[in-house]
Amino acid sequence: MEENKLFCSRCGEPIGSNDYCTVNGQIVCPDCAVHCCCCDHCSTTIWEADAYGDEYTNLCHHCYENYYTRCENCDALLHVDNAYRYDDCDYCSECYHELEHESSAIKEYSYKPEPVFYGDNSRYFGVELEIDIGGRDSDHASKLLEVANEENEVIYIKSDGSLHDGLEIVSHPMTLDYHTNEMDWEAVLKKALLLGYRSHQTNTCGLHIHVNRSSLGETHEEQDEVISRILYFVEQHWNELLKFSRRSESAMNRWAARYGYETSPKAILDKAKKGDYGRYAAVNLCNYHTIEFRMFRGTLKLNTFLAALQLVNAICNVAVFMSDHEIQALSWSEFVSKLTEPELIQYLKERSLYINEKVTETEEL
Repeated sequence: MEENKLFCSRCGEPIGSNDYCTVNGQIVCPDCAVHCCCCDHCSTTIWEADAYGDEYTNLCHHCYENYYTRCENCDALLHVDNAYRYDDCDYCSECYHELEHESSAIKEYSYKPEPVFYGDNSRYFGVELEIDIGGRDSDHASKLLEVANEENEVIYIKSDGSLHDGLEIVSHPMTLDYHTNEMDWEAVLKKALLLGYRSHQTNTCGLHIHVNRSSLGETHEEQDEVISRILYFVEQHWNELLKFSRRSESAMNRWAARYGYETSPKAILDKAKKGDYGRYAAVNLCNYHTIEFRMFRGTLKLNTFLAALQLVNAICNVAVFMSDHEIQALSWSEFVSKLTEPELIQYLKERSLYINEKVTETEEL
């Protein structure tokens, strides 16, 4: 009879033939069984030390590996049917919806909300400022939005495939006065710098400025006449604008190519309309409601940023108020001599574009 005795596989003590349980096929005595538990998924008895799960759920290895996962953010145990998938990771409901809210800070490149116009004037400027290096980071985007949109939604942020690891800051249309005196661009640019972003100090970033066509004339024909003079001005003073832009000739050819000089404004506009230039032109005419100045390299330096806006406004002014003959006769020195904006004059001096007067240039960012 001794040969038929059962022994606990854990402690080695003899046990009665009907007074045991099995763990992984091994016989266990009642005293050792207190160190066992049941898998809450398949009911298999397992050692507590071998159990997976959390304080509420015990799982055997097979069930844990095949039917459960953990939240990437808070490490909560989840049945695979209850997990939310995002960027190849699993999340609980609460963390997923928080992540979804944060990710909404960065819109897709195609995102285009209904424009909100700020300021009181007929001419509005919409800005697209590309920033790179600091990451396509929702938390960073949220911080930039918090700085700018404290009272009104004046900017939104989009992804941009041309950037290595950055964002595109897009403004709603604003008058020049609103951009200069109401919109806190200084805080936005400083925050971007603190978050590790750069714009001029990259090979990827541009500053694009949209102007509403309606500010250039009441009819389509009037608008075309003004646009033709804008294009003529750009071609006539290409060398100066190239220097102003801080871009290289090759970068300009890639992102903001010129249409090419012609003897009259109308001839340049005809060339622009007939050619297959697309949107990568110095002055992009592909948008229905705006024309887009794409010449400028990106910047996180406030004075440079405002100077670009003021230059675009000045070019639009001469195109609106001068005739074809007058703009054809307009020299660069005559053009800059009539400017009054301190930011623009300062920048022109830094770039040696202001009547041969140069001042010390501070670092671009």
